[in-house]
Order: sequence, then C-alpha cells, then structure tokens
Amino acid sequence: MKKMIGSIFGVALVACATVWATEPKLDDVKCVVASRNASADKSADYKEGKVFFCCNGCKGKFEKAPEKFTAKANHQLVATEQYEETACPISGRDLNPETKTKVAGVEVAFCCNGCKGKVEKAEGKEKIELVFGEKAFKKGFKPAEADEPSEG
Repeated sequence: MKKMIGSIFGVALVACATVWATEPKLDDVKCVVASRNASADKSADYKEGKVFFCCNGCKGKFEKAPEKFTAKANHQLVATEQYEETACPISGRDLNPETKTKVAGVEVAFCCNGCKGKVEKAEGKEKIELVFGEKAFKKGFKPAEADEPSEG
C-alpha cells in the first residue's frame, strides 16, 4: 500500500511539475491586439503554442482575423518562450551571437551586421514585421524544446 501511495504521489508530482514548466511567462507581455497587459486566462491556440489577450473582446478579434495579427502573435510566442530563435530571421543562416539586439523587448540575433542593420534602420511596426512576420518567423524560429521531467 505504501508503494502504491508513493507511486501515485510521484506521478502527481511529475504531472504538476510538467504543467508548471509549460506555463508561459507573461511578465511585461502585451495583448496581441491591444497594448494592454496580457492575461493568462484569456488565450487562444496559435501554431504550436498559445497567444494571450487582455480581454475576451481582443481574443474574439484575433480569432476572426488572425492574419491581421501574425507578427505580433509570433513576437508573443517568442516573448513567452514558447518559441526560440534557431536561425537569422532575415536570411535563414546561422546566428552570430555578436549581432544580438532587442526588438520590441525580445533579444534576437542575426547572421551578420548587414541583417542586424536592416532591422535597426526600420521603425516601429516595420521592425516587428521584419523579424516576426510570417516569412521571417518560418526562417528563424521553432517551437521551444519542452524540458523533460527528470526521473528520480
């Protein structure tokens, strides 16, 4: 009986740890539609993750026309660590760590200073579109690897 209780407790502990580890970090994350703080209880499935909103009204707007919010949604997937950068979003080539810079609060790297300069010259929404637009996102970002629970 003790072994069974111990086994049940162990499984429950791993399940809780797995859920805890997969919860995205929403500190300083803004709604995909409005520029207000995102809420964990207002979300929609997007790609291989979730995007978060400030209210159900914004969630509804996104669900009706997600293509209008692609770059912001992709940006949020990276900001919440659900996706990670794997290649230069401009060229698709290997990353050069010496080219790291922040784009809308998210640290990104490029293959060279030419790609970095192209992004740094851009203004506001154009900068987000260059790095997180659909074409760039497919070149440079992949779903983050889920941490495997350690066996004890």
